[in-house]
Amino acid sequence: MDLAFTPEEQAFREEIRSWVKANLPAEISYKVHNALRLTRDDMQRWAKILGKKGWLGWGWPKEFGGPGWNAVQKHLFEEECALAGAPRVVPFGPVMVAPVIMAFGNKEQQQRFLPGIASGEVWWSQGYSEPGSGSDLASVKTRAERKGDKYIVNGQKTWTTLGQYGEWIFCLVRTSNEGKPQTGISFLLIDMKSPGVSVRPIKLLDGESEVNEVWFDNVEVPAENLIGEENKGWTYAKHLLSHERTNIADVNRAKRELERLKRIARTEGVWDDVRFRDQIALLEVDVVALEMLVLRVLSAEKSGKNSLDIAGLLKIKGSEIQQRYSELMMLAAGPYSLPFIEEAMEAGWQGNFPGGVNANAPLASTYFNMRKTTIYGGSNEVQRNIVAQTVLG
Repeated sequence: MDLAFTPEEQAFREEIRSWVKANLPAEISYKVHNALRLTRDDMQRWAKILGKKGWLGWGWPKEFGGPGWNAVQKHLFEEECALAGAPRVVPFGPVMVAPVIMAFGNKEQQQRFLPGIASGEVWWSQGYSEPGSGSDLASVKTRAERKGDKYIVNGQKTWTTLGQYGEWIFCLVRTSNEGKPQTGISFLLIDMKSPGVSVRPIKLLDGESEVNEVWFDNVEVPAENLIGEENKGWTYAKHLLSHERTNIADVNRAKRELERLKRIARTEGVWDDVRFRDQIALLEVDVVALEMLVLRVLSAEKSGKNSLDIAGLLKIKGSEIQQRYSELMMLAAGPYSLPFIEEAMEAGWQGNFPGGVNANAPLASTYFNMRKTTIYGGSNEVQRNIVAQTVLG
């Protein structure tokens, strides 16, 4: 594998960098670089800017309205956006459900749903996890019963990220109890404005309602919203999860946050502590190793080879790195990482504390929030079993 980018790829990188610099709102970039709260408007504003350029579906082929970039170009685009301080694109529409609609949806579904995803106009949510059905996703109990030309859906989804903003939700629903659990699941698209859909925010330690419960009470869903065949949803779910787990690794965000960690360490006077700097160096080695693994996958894709099925491996290492850099930021700031006055922080004031307190205010909440990364998207314990079976044999 040649790790050097070609002159054409370097020129492509410069094109992306220049465009992002010219179009990314400075106030949004400031929030991202300092881990301040992004509002719904912030996230959708950037999505619509990308959508207008035709880049929100940056991984899409040209036949579906995407730029048709190869694997390396997609990586360079993601890296330049992350380093510039662009918000992480909410993945449920363009990264997760769109590839499923492209691969398994019919022509009418593709024409109906893909344009709204590509433009950033329609906010999608993910209805996978349920109480008791997290890593054991095949045990989902939300029921969809076919009655004529519609399904009647009853059940509950939980941990629905940003579900309070959702306009549509893609769901795994049980349509049969025959055979193995995986064989009775279907993939259904549901309008969240439908009667009987209710969203209940779950308030977290930092005051955010990042995750939600979504309840379905006799919700009527047109049968035309079924993706593919009934009872074949497990196949489509696995296709989607490979995109989700690769997305969770997010090596480009890790590179940006590594630089933020160094800034905090210098500001707080711990950069000269050799032992602490050793910990930063160890983290940087892991980030570089993760990037090499990503580039290895990209190299295989670019050359037309079948890369190893290592989405789970990327997820494991990427999530552990996210937890580690958030922990080191906390350690660098010491007691100054703890103050958290939600309303004051949003107003730009966090008390008369010494040190870089404006940068430190979100550190505790970020640390606690990142504890989830080794659990969601399939817990790392389960991912290790999958890697052992599919990669090691």
